Amino acid sequence: MPSSDTSKSASAGIVKAGAFSSADKSGSPSLEEMKELARHLRRHIVTIIGKAGSGHPGGSLSAVEILSTLYFKVMCHNPAEPRWPDRDRFILSKGHAAPALYAVLAECGYFPIAELETLRKIDSRLQGHADRNATPGVEMSAGSLGQGLSFGIGVALAGRLSAKDYHVYVMLGDGECDEGQVWEAAMAAAHYKLDSITAIVDNNGLQIDGCNCDVMNLEPLPEKWRAFDWHVIETDGHDFTQLLNAFTAAKKIKGQPSVIIAHTIKGKGVSFMENNVDFHGKAPTAAEVEKALKELA
Repeated sequence: MPSSDTSKSASAGIVKAGAFSSADKSGSPSLEEMKELARHLRRHIVTIIGKAGSGHPGGSLSAVEILSTLYFKVMCHNPAEPRWPDRDRFILSKGHAAPALYAVLAECGYFPIAELETLRKIDSRLQGHADRNATPGVEMSAGSLGQGLSFGIGVALAGRLSAKDYHVYVMLGDGECDEGQVWEAAMAAAHYKLDSITAIVDNNGLQIDGCNCDVMNLEPLPEKWRAFDWHVIETDGHDFTQLLNAFTAAKKIKGQPSVIIAHTIKGKGVSFMENNVDFHGKAPTAAEVEKALKELA
């Protein structure tokens, strides 16, 4: 999507969307179009995980508005040139939410939408966890949790050394913040005063073993990030206006990194998946796919 940063190449961010026609060269989509896109992305996610027979629907569905806001409203990127040096970078640290990222990348035009149905198949470019060597638009190969913020710091420092003005966005799961490496990275980003990086915590309250408060209580999460000298913004992770305001505010902060704690609902949009830990890593059955698609019609 074209960026408001006029110092970047005029060709940057031209998005060729499938079902999202207004995104094709014509500028920023409206709020209603973004809501329609979110519904469409959720249909993709449910369908392809069901077809694959495995995957992680809960944390993919909770991330939809965050990802679509970034790719269609915030970031400067170019699907025709995935490795364009001046692009903004998005790093999916919670790599099991790859179906959400794939759905957004396909709608942007990084690869054909029909390819989504190859999720987790042998020889597919769309693996269960994102692979930067296989899939256009993927910045980091994911698998083990806790590594994305460290990777993002390296990318941000490289940009500083190369005098590039791209911004780095890293999405973390809230359960992922149990990992000590996340906090080592948080300390490093503040030490280097990396204002070119924004972390987003998909704060849906659940992880694979249950409620965060039972497995490893993260609260008070905002105060923890502040203690590591990050600028903290809390927002509704399903509200496009709030998300856009949060990303805009974060980019204006100078001299310290920013984190957006996005309060979300695991399984958002599908009634029997919402706040249901069973769907952290379980694919819906054919009957459940049909039921979900009716709700998302």
